[in-house]
Amino acid sequence: MRKNFLTGFLSGIFGAILLSLIGFGVFYLVYEPEKVDATPIEDVSAANNTEEDNYEDIVEKLSVLKMIIDTYYLEDVDSEAYATGIYKGFVNSLDDPYSTYYTKQEYANLIESSSGVYHGIGAVVSQDVKTGVITVVRPYKDGPAYNAGLLPDDILFKVEGVEVTGEDLTEVVGKIKGKEGTKVNISIYRDGVTDPMDFTIVRKKINIPTIEYEMLKNDIGYIQIVEFDDITISQFSSAISALEKKGMKGLVIDVRNNPGGLLNSVVDILDRLLPKGKLVVYTEDKYGNREEEKTDNSDRYNKPMVVMINGNSASASEIFAGTLQDYDKATVIGTTSFGKGIVQRVIPLTDGTAIKLTISKYFTPNGRNIHGEGIVPDVEIELDEELKQLVTIPKDEDNQLQKAIEILKEQMK
Repeated sequence: MRKNFLTGFLSGIFGAILLSLIGFGVFYLVYEPEKVDATPIEDVSAANNTEEDNYEDIVEKLSVLKMIIDTYYLEDVDSEAYATGIYKGFVNSLDDPYSTYYTKQEYANLIESSSGVYHGIGAVVSQDVKTGVITVVRPYKDGPAYNAGLLPDDILFKVEGVEVTGEDLTEVVGKIKGKEGTKVNISIYRDGVTDPMDFTIVRKKINIPTIEYEMLKNDIGYIQIVEFDDITISQFSSAISALEKKGMKGLVIDVRNNPGGLLNSVVDILDRLLPKGKLVVYTEDKYGNREEEKTDNSDRYNKPMVVMINGNSASASEIFAGTLQDYDKATVIGTTSFGKGIVQRVIPLTDGTAIKLTISKYFTPNGRNIHGEGIVPDVEIELDEELKQLVTIPKDEDNQLQKAIEILKEQMK
C-alpha cells in the first residue's frame, strides 16, 4: 500500500498520504500540465529511487507522529482533518502565497464567487502577501458591509472571534460567506481608532456589480470595472454600447481598487478596445512554453481613452492598463499598481477538491513582466488624503477623475 502511494506521487497523482492510517480514498488529477524532464535517461532510475526513499521516510515519520498524537493529545482528532492538513501543508511548502489546496467547500466557494453571485456581506478584501494582513478594499454600495459601516482600508482582525491575520485568504472569505439571513461576527482595526471595532452583519445574496457606468459632462463616458469575472464581459459590452448610443466622445475606465480576476475576462474586454489581430498578453511557464492571446473582434471602440489605476489595482487590472499603455491606446493615470505579474491555474480533483498553482508569468505586448514592479502611470497623481476614507467619492470631488476628464478634453479637441 505504501508502494502504491509512492507510485502515485511519482506519476503526478495525488494519493491519500495516510491511506493505511486514516482510510482515505485515492483521487486523481483531472488536468495535469505537460511535464518536461531534462534528466538524462541513464540517471532517471537513480533519481526516482532517491525520491522514493524520501517518501518512504515521510510516510514512516507521519506514522510515528500519528501514534504520538493518538497517545498524548488531549482531544480527539478527526481523520479528515489529518488528511486536509497534510494536503494543505504539502502545497504550503512551496512557499508561494498564491498556491493553495482547496477543500470541497472552499472550492465550491471559489466557483461561486467567480460566477458573480454569492451569499455573504458584499465586500472586496485583499491580503498583503508579506504581512498576511487582510484589508477591506471596497464594500459594495448598499450591500450588508456597506450598510453596517465598513470602510476601505479597514483591517480584518477576527471572524467569529478567531484572528485571521496570516490565514489563507480563501479560507477566511469562506468563513465570512454563508447562508442568506445568517449572521457573521467580525472585528476590524481602523486607522485613528485605538480598539478593535466589532460588527454583526447579516449575510445576503450578493449580485456582484462588476461594472458601473454613466455619461458625464462633455460627452465623456465613465466605466468602473470592480473586478474581472465571467459576467464582467457582457456587462462591459452593454455599458460601452449604451454610452456610444448616447454620443460618447471620450471614455474613462476606472480600475482603481480592482484586485484582478479571470484572465479570459480581461482578454475578452480588451478585444473590444483594440484592433483585430493584436497581441493582448502572453504567458511563459518554467519550461519557456509561450501562450499568446490575441484580439479577434473587428467591432471596437476607437476614441480617446484614459485608464485610472492605484496601488490596489492588481493582476488582471494590470494586464488591462499595461496592454492599452503599450499600444498608446489610453493614457494611464493615478499611482503605481500592485505588481502581480504571475498566473494561477485552478486544477480540480475528482473528489471535489482542487489545487491552485502559480504556473506562469504574464507579459504585456511590449514584453513587460510587472511582478513586484507594477504599472507606472503616464500621469502620476495621488488621491486627495481626505477622500481616502470615503466609501463613495463624489465624482466632482475626485481629483484623480477630474484629472482624467481634463486629459480627455484635450485629446477630444
